[in-house]
Amino acid sequence: MFTVRRLGVGGRFAASLTNTNCIESMISIARDTTKNVKRWRDGKMIKRWCAAGMLNAERSFRRVKGYRQVPTFVAALARHVEAVPPACDAARVA
Repeated sequence: MFTVRRLGVGGRFAASLTNTNCIESMISIARDTTKNVKRWRDGKMIKRWCAAGMLNAERSFRRVKGYRQVPTFVAALARHVEAVPPACDAARVA
Protein backbone atom coordinates (compact mmCIF):
# COMPACT_ATOMS: atom_id res chain seq x y z
CA MET A 1 0.00 0.00 0.00
CA PHE A 2 2.76 2.44 0.92
CA THR A 3 4.70 1.67 -2.26
CA VAL A 4 1.66 2.46 -4.40
CA ARG A 5 1.21 5.80 -2.65
CA ARG A 6 4.93 6.61 -2.88
CA LEU A 7 4.83 6.05 -6.64
CA GLY A 8 2.14 8.72 -6.92
CA VAL A 9 -0.76 6.47 -7.80
CA GLY A 10 -4.06 7.52 -6.31
CA GLY A 11 -7.77 7.21 -6.73
CA ARG A 12 -9.60 4.09 -7.82
CA PHE A 13 -6.50 2.45 -9.30
CA ALA A 14 -4.66 2.68 -5.98
CA ALA A 15 -7.68 1.21 -4.24
CA SER A 16 -7.63 -1.71 -6.68
CA LEU A 17 -3.93 -2.35 -6.07
CA THR A 18 -4.00 -2.04 -2.29
CA ASN A 19 -6.62 -4.65 -1.47
CA THR A 20 -6.48 -8.43 -1.69
CA ASN A 21 -10.11 -9.15 -2.54
CA CYS A 22 -9.36 -10.38 -6.07
CA ILE A 23 -6.64 -12.75 -4.83
CA GLU A 24 -8.84 -14.11 -2.04
CA SER A 25 -11.67 -14.65 -4.50
CA MET A 26 -9.41 -16.55 -6.90
CA ILE A 27 -8.10 -18.77 -4.08
CA SER A 28 -11.64 -19.49 -2.91
CA ILE A 29 -12.80 -20.51 -6.39
CA ALA A 30 -9.69 -22.66 -6.91
CA ARG A 31 -10.31 -24.33 -3.54
CA ASP A 32 -13.91 -25.09 -4.52
CA THR A 33 -12.68 -26.59 -7.81
CA THR A 34 -10.19 -28.89 -6.10
CA LYS A 35 -12.27 -29.95 -3.08
CA ASN A 36 -13.71 -33.03 -4.81
CA VAL A 37 -10.32 -34.59 -5.56
CA LYS A 38 -10.11 -37.61 -3.26
CA ARG A 39 -6.58 -38.84 -3.94
CA TRP A 40 -3.72 -36.54 -4.82
CA ARG A 41 -1.13 -38.58 -6.72
CA ASP A 42 1.84 -36.30 -7.40
CA GLY A 43 2.97 -32.70 -7.79
CA LYS A 44 1.98 -32.52 -11.44
CA MET A 45 -1.60 -33.44 -10.58
CA ILE A 46 -1.71 -30.75 -7.89
CA LYS A 47 -0.43 -28.14 -10.35
CA ARG A 48 -2.97 -29.19 -12.99
CA TRP A 49 -5.91 -28.94 -10.59
CA CYS A 50 -4.73 -25.60 -9.19
CA ALA A 51 -4.35 -24.25 -12.72
CA ALA A 52 -7.83 -25.54 -13.59
CA GLY A 53 -9.21 -23.74 -10.54
CA MET A 54 -7.49 -20.49 -11.51
CA LEU A 55 -8.81 -20.75 -15.06
CA ASN A 56 -12.24 -21.30 -13.57
CA ALA A 57 -11.79 -18.18 -11.43
CA GLU A 58 -10.70 -16.19 -14.48
CA ARG A 59 -14.30 -16.15 -15.68
CA SER A 60 -15.28 -13.94 -12.74
CA PHE A 61 -12.46 -11.40 -13.18
CA ARG A 62 -13.54 -7.91 -14.13
CA ARG A 63 -11.79 -4.81 -15.39
CA VAL A 64 -9.46 -3.08 -12.93
CA LYS A 65 -11.01 0.08 -11.57
CA GLY A 66 -9.01 3.15 -12.53
CA TYR A 67 -7.29 1.31 -15.38
CA ARG A 68 -6.67 4.61 -17.19
CA GLN A 69 -3.92 5.33 -14.65
CA VAL A 70 -1.88 2.27 -15.73
CA PRO A 71 0.44 4.28 -18.05
CA THR A 72 1.21 6.69 -15.17
CA PHE A 73 1.90 3.72 -12.91
CA VAL A 74 4.23 2.07 -15.45
CA ALA A 75 6.15 5.33 -15.93
CA ALA A 76 6.48 5.74 -12.15
CA LEU A 77 7.77 2.17 -11.84
CA ALA A 78 10.33 2.81 -14.59
CA ARG A 79 11.55 5.95 -12.80
CA HIS A 80 11.77 4.03 -9.53
CA VAL A 81 13.81 1.21 -11.09
CA GLU A 82 16.26 3.71 -12.57
CA ALA A 83 16.64 5.57 -9.26
CA VAL A 84 17.13 2.56 -6.99
CA PRO A 85 20.60 0.97 -7.10
CA PRO A 86 20.86 -2.83 -7.36
CA ALA A 87 20.56 -4.59 -4.01
CA CYS A 88 23.62 -6.75 -4.57
CA ASP A 89 26.76 -5.53 -6.32
CA ALA A 90 28.91 -8.42 -7.62
CA ALA A 91 32.15 -6.43 -7.10
CA ARG A 92 31.42 -5.88 -3.41
CA VAL A 93 30.45 -9.51 -2.82
CA ALA A 94 33.61 -10.95 -4.41
